[in-house]
Amino acid sequence: MRMRWRVFVVLLLFVIVFAWNAARWLVVNQPETSDAIIVLAGETDQRPNLGLRLLQGNFAPVMILDVPAEQRVYQWTSPELAERWVSGLPQASKVKICSIYGLSTKAEAHDAALCLGKVSARSVLLVTSDYHTRRALSTFRHELPGIRMSIAAAQSPQQFGLKWWQQREWAKTTLYEWMRLIWWEVVDRWR
Repeated sequence: MRMRWRVFVVLLLFVIVFAWNAARWLVVNQPETSDAIIVLAGETDQRPNLGLRLLQGNFAPVMILDVPAEQRVYQWTSPELAERWVSGLPQASKVKICSIYGLSTKAEAHDAALCLGKVSARSVLLVTSDYHTRRALSTFRHELPGIRMSIAAAQSPQQFGLKWWQQREWAKTTLYEWMRLIWWEVVDRWR
């Protein structure tokens, strides 16, 4: 009986510690100076803006903006919209558009590798949403082992927060990202 009680207490403490830190453990924010910055596809406000700030801060001489190739917004493709946005930037000559065809972070790493080859990058600073940083960094390091990787976390306060239990959207994002991270570590990494 005492042994069951001890096991129960240990498991309960584990669950409490994990729950308290679940969101915090998803976030990695360790940007390093690199040959290129890659802004991962997905969110189109916070990620590109952080990428531009890092570019302006001389973290890299070029920024690559991953854009879903087949996504459309009304009559425009996402790469067309991205080109229009980039053309209005003061740093336009330093920003390249990379069309991404894959629908997963793993597939995006392979698509981005083609664009990295065009700029001869041996080190890359990834930029993605804060909750996606751990999985993205792990995926890109695994899929592109010859390239040194670091990562910067773009905060998305409407979508994610470290105190995930305070807002429904934060709780959903934390749960979904843990599911994706576990799937990556247990299944996708080994395919």
